[in-house]
Amino acid sequence: MGRRHLLCLVMIWASLLVRPALASPFDNWAAMIIAGDWHAHSGAPSEVFDNARRDLAKELVKMGFAPNHVQQYSSRPNPAAADPALHSDPETIGANFKRLAQQVTGGCFVYLTTHGAPLGVAMGNGIVTLRTIGDLIDESCPARPTVVIVSACFSGMFIPVLSAENRMIITAARGDRTSFGCGETNTYTFFDQCVLESLPKVMTFPALADTAKECVAMREKAENVAPPSEPQVYIGSGIASPLDTLKFSAQ
Repeated sequence: MGRRHLLCLVMIWASLLVRPALASPFDNWAAMIIAGDWHAHSGAPSEVFDNARRDLAKELVKMGFAPNHVQQYSSRPNPAAADPALHSDPETIGANFKRLAQQVTGGCFVYLTTHGAPLGVAMGNGIVTLRTIGDLIDESCPARPTVVIVSACFSGMFIPVLSAENRMIITAARGDRTSFGCGETNTYTFFDQCVLESLPKVMTFPALADTAKECVAMREKAENVAPPSEPQVYIGSGIASPLDTLKFSAQ
């Protein structure tokens, strides 16, 4: 091998070493994960929602979200335990998430896990209406690609409130059905666990929705709970094609 040939190889190798990694399609997205309550369905204390919040935040970073663009909210934040979560009340969430959405130029990702009712969800110290959540998302991300996942009983009720051409919405249950797994001994709800288990296996949000739905159906059948929750999926016409190109980073 000639000296000139060797020098060329060294220069090529050096350029590969300093070449920046390809940017993730989500590195300029604003994301927030909300754990709306800290009780089991029995009323006893439970970490079920906060467990999902903490672990999903880690998964988002693996998927390509920038760590400083992922906000966490909890109904019982614990700064003493180095938990970055802020209190999950609408005022705190609204102010902070709007500020983040103004700083970035990409899309928005919202994940809410909590107890649900036909017309609202548990958040902070009370029940927040579906429209309040809708207004918060409308004001923060009015025309951006937005993915909203709601893990709660009756969460299908969110679809007519949030639906828009630029949005994908995944819910843990039909609008007239409960979801399962929010007991004091559960680590996650059925739906949250299925999302977390499905994420490493898929590369897009539509694939995540399909895989999580199958997982929930199998879990509910195995646990012999009824009626089935039947998670719902809505994809607006303006976001359908872009979603296929928004690939998660290899996990």
